[in-house]
Amino acid sequence: MRRLPLRTDWVDLDDEALLDVRMADLPLEIEGTLAARLNQLRSELDAGGIAFPVHFYLSDEWFTPDGSTAVAVPFYLAHPRLARLEEAQMLEVEGGEHEWCMRILRHESGHAVDHAYRLRLRQQRRRIFGSPARPYPEFYTPKPYSKRYVLHLDAWYAQSHPDEDFAETFAVWLTPTSEWRQRYAGWPALKKLEYMDALMRSIRGKPPRVLNAADVDPLRRLRKTLRQHYRNKRRYYGLDHPGFYDRDLRRLFSESPEYAGNITAAQFLSRIRRPMRRLVSGWTGIYQYTIDQVLEDMIARSRELRLRLAVPEEQARQEFAVLLTVQAMNYLHSGGHRVFL
Repeated sequence: MRRLPLRTDWVDLDDEALLDVRMADLPLEIEGTLAARLNQLRSELDAGGIAFPVHFYLSDEWFTPDGSTAVAVPFYLAHPRLARLEEAQMLEVEGGEHEWCMRILRHESGHAVDHAYRLRLRQQRRRIFGSPARPYPEFYTPKPYSKRYVLHLDAWYAQSHPDEDFAETFAVWLTPTSEWRQRYAGWPALKKLEYMDALMRSIRGKPPRVLNAADVDPLRRLRKTLRQHYRNKRRYYGLDHPGFYDRDLRRLFSESPEYAGNITAAQFLSRIRRPMRRLVSGWTGIYQYTIDQVLEDMIARSRELRLRLAVPEEQARQEFAVLLTVQAMNYLHSGGHRVFL
């Protein structure tokens, strides 16, 4: 059946109607705020002596195709209406804030530079960062206190794969205000940054050896609907093995008759759900959507156990933040944090 053209007033559609729009039908261009951020990134590359134009295009997610000098930027950054839909579906907008977006752009441009100058073939690059041929894991287990890696994107992402370690180190090197020599003084990661500095000076002003700016999975070719896209994305970032939290919950809540007049644990947790997932996501770097799944399990379990608040609300709020952080870190250390770029 032939599809009708997208309405010119598509921005006024409610979420349910918008979710049935095919991604390929979205009339989006890189302009406005997003274009300004890409121009800032290009200026930073110019200042660093990187003499090739990274190509950016719209797709469904952030990624740099293997061997490509092009970077895919998620479609929702091209229009505020789609950013609002992203937040409604995933509870946050990855790269929506200026500094967050610039961090990701610097990271992805590190992959593009690696490909453009075929740096992964250099023996010293492979010795310092590891072999790019190592298979990408679906999950990784970071070591938060390791000083062998730079800290740039959340969740200690440099630890997920040698190529991500390279891109994260490049991003720190490229950031104008990073002061990386002082920030990483005494860290083993400083040797990686010093190598990166020497490596970038060695290619300064030189043309790239590879220019492969072909779009992989561009938005204009994605036939899935926004509904299908978000269904898949939520499945990917959801919990594979939700658990029970009885012992932790009973530190703050109780089913004892003496607390029968207090607010239920389910009501209390529902009230603090949004600020709590933001807080813990900021501490751990784990997707808000994933943390929200833990919260949903806790609320459901509290309801099943008929728990009520057993301590003062402010104490419960503070202690629950710690409890939820511990659960999130346990999830991360169990190998549950997915590689996402």
